[in-house]
This record gives sequence, structure tokens and C-alpha cells, in this order.
Amino acid sequence: MARFEPSRRTVMAGAGALTVAAALDLPAGIAPAHAQGASVNQNPGFYRYKVGDITVTALNDGFAKRPLEGFVRNAELADVKKAMEQAYLPSDALSITFTTLALQIGDKITLIDTGNGDSGAPTSGAWMKNFQAAGLDPKNVSTVVFSHFHGDHINGFRLKDGTAVFPNAEVMVPAAEWAFWMDDAKMNAAPEAMKGAFAGVRRVLGPVAKDVKQYEAGKEIVPGVTAIAAPGHTPGHTVFAVSSGSGKLLVLSDTTNHPALFVRNPDWSAVFDMDGPQAAATRRKLLDMAATEKMQVCFYHAPFPATGHIAKAGNGFELVPVQWSSAI
Repeated sequence: MARFEPSRRTVMAGAGALTVAAALDLPAGIAPAHAQGASVNQNPGFYRYKVGDITVTALNDGFAKRPLEGFVRNAELADVKKAMEQAYLPSDALSITFTTLALQIGDKITLIDTGNGDSGAPTSGAWMKNFQAAGLDPKNVSTVVFSHFHGDHINGFRLKDGTAVFPNAEVMVPAAEWAFWMDDAKMNAAPEAMKGAFAGVRRVLGPVAKDVKQYEAGKEIVPGVTAIAAPGHTPGHTVFAVSSGSGKLLVLSDTTNHPALFVRNPDWSAVFDMDGPQAAATRRKLLDMAATEKMQVCFYHAPFPATGHIAKAGNGFELVPVQWSSAI
């Protein structure tokens, strides 16, 4: 058997790599990204998959970090921390991610929700960069469909300076959501902490109020997309069944926040759920349907690309992520 005799150059190169790795506490042979001149940012956050003939593009809008204490209304903090630890997540804070959808249906682009725009946390606001990296143009969006009116879903429609981001898009909103948030009596009677949310809805959607198309649950709102009432998170919170050929996708919107907490523990209620018991009942019903019918699902607040399947697990459920594919 021939013996391997390393050259002096090989030895010196190896020694250099070991020196760098040791200094930076890295395994041998691995140099840090910044040492290679690479950016510390991730690649653009978009991911495409097919539902029959419909192309779905998941678009990441960054994240916001929130303390864990007080986040789950009806569970002990110790139990919430345990659930985080079981998911190998930090037990002091939760990173809440944001993922919207762009649906290519024929030659039309439909958005489901629009992200934070320039009104979110400093670690959010990546949506437009990722949208454009995916080869999409705001001027070509034909329809914007809103699931509900929380700011992280609607603020990307209109910037702080009043600029309309999607100038040619029809705007579709849940009728029940519109009725609640555009009711002056409800706004005047709301707790002080909620008045900003009412004002935010009016800022974003008020300028197009006369052109907004209100949709009802149980109806096909664009080809292949049917609205399903999912109240509790907000009064008019809506999810969507996307169907094309044999492909089906259940867009769960904010039925759950992070799956490690609310898919595994569907009876827990997040601080953002306006009616906790109703939200929990809706969550359990929809997760059970997804598991029974083996539907692919996607979430707004799951780790990117925020899609997978639901499996029953004890008294709760598990999110089984899809296998990442470099092609669709």
C-alpha cells in the first residue's frame, strides 16, 4: 500500500487552519464567514412550492423578540419554559417570525397579508427585499387579501409616510373583521391599550375604504382560494384553503403563534388572542382537520419557510416540517 507523505506546503496550510480555528474556537477546517469576506446576513428569505398549478412563494419578514413571561395567558411560566426547552429554544424569550404568501394563480399575483412594512421591530422589515429577490414587483400585485387586521399583517400595505405599496391591487378583507375595527363605537369603548390598533387600521386602510372588497367566510375569494372563518384571535380572523388539482394547502394565518407552544399545546392562549377560549377551540378544530385530512399547512409565525404537516401527538399535535427542496 502506498504511503501518504504530506508535503511541507500541505503541513503548513493545515497548521495555519488549525491556528485560526483554535483562536476562534471553531473546528479545524472551518473558517468564520467574516474571515472569508462574506456578509453576516442570511440569504434572501423566500421559498417556493407548488399546490397543484398554483405557485406559492413564502416571504420572510424577519422577526421580533418578546419576553416569555406573560406570553401565554393560561399556562404557568414554568410549563411554558419547559415547552421551549423541549423544542431546544431559549427559555427566556421567544423570537416571533413573520411569513406572508404570494400566490401565482395563472398570470395573477395574490398576496395573503403584507408584513410589518416600516412599522415593526428593528429585526423585521425584510419583506420588500425578499419580495424583490424572488423576482416579484409590487406594481404587478393584482390582489391583496388580509386574514385579519393586526399591524404585523397590514402595515406592509402602507408605509409610515402614507405611500401605498401596491398601487394596482384590489384589496380584500374579512367582512367580520372590517365590521369590528371600523366601528367607531367599538373604538371609543375599547381599552386605552387597544386604541392604537384601531387607529392603525384606519391609517392603513382608511384611504382605500371606498374601494375595499369585503368577503364572507365559506366563499371562494380568488380562483382556488376559499375563506374559512377562524374567530378568536380576532373577531374576523380568517384562514384559507388553497386548492388546485390534487394539491391542497391550509393557510392557518394566526391560528397559532409559535408551533412549539401552541401546536403542541392547542389549549394555550397567546396574549394576542382577543378571545382566548374561542381561539383555542378554533385552533384545535383546524389542527385536527389538517391532521385527519393530511393537508399541508402553513403558518404566519412558524420558523421559515413555515410549512409542513400536522400529526396528532397525545393531547396535542406536532408540526412536521416539509423537506426543503432546491426546485419546485
